[in-house]
Amino acid sequence: MRILLVEDERKLASALKQLCKEHQYVVDMAHDGETGWDLAMTNSYDLAILDIMLPKMTGIEILREMRKHDIHTPVLLLTAKDTVEDRVAGLDAGADDYLVKPFDNKELLARVRALTRRTGQLAGTDAMEAGPFRLDLTTRTVTRNDDMLTLTTKEFQLLELFIRNQEKVLSKEIILDRVWGPDADVIGNAVENYVHFLRKKIDIPDLPSFIATVRGVGYIFHSNPQNT
Repeated sequence: MRILLVEDERKLASALKQLCKEHQYVVDMAHDGETGWDLAMTNSYDLAILDIMLPKMTGIEILREMRKHDIHTPVLLLTAKDTVEDRVAGLDAGADDYLVKPFDNKELLARVRALTRRTGQLAGTDAMEAGPFRLDLTTRTVTRNDDMLTLTTKEFQLLELFIRNQEKVLSKEIILDRVWGPDADVIGNAVENYVHFLRKKIDIPDLPSFIATVRGVGYIFHSNPQNT
């Protein structure tokens, strides 16, 4: 299970990330709303944990934008306020649960388990399409013109990132951060190597590659490279 955690209290954020890692959850962390929103837009998560009071963009604003863009990831809101108005505002914006600080770690984990079980119940509805490709984010499978492609986990994550950001140039640094994580110990030309592996599996012989190299910067994904 992959969780997005957006919390500006760094000590609390680090403690929550460690707690989740101890229970076998993969956690992407941000300390401000804009970074959190960027992560929500460019990755697929089983759960998002959002503090309401964040710099640059509030948790409620992130939540509203997620729902506006048809991102149905379950959202658990964290807040220091416990008023009816705050709870109503969060639920009206599309939150799935609400937890007031300070909270017990056992209660947080129970809420996480409940919401991630719900993600499983929604299996089969979470898919992405771009050009000839269809990605099922629940089964982690890919088809090209209805033909099944066999990708490794990293190749799937890389293709998902490209499709979420199609027609946008992605630097190697962004790709490393989104696919391998900011704390990953990556050796050498990992991005170049995996782009090469992915091209061999998704490209159609004698036609332009879906993934174009932007020299000195990174890569860009075209869903229909023949028209570029």
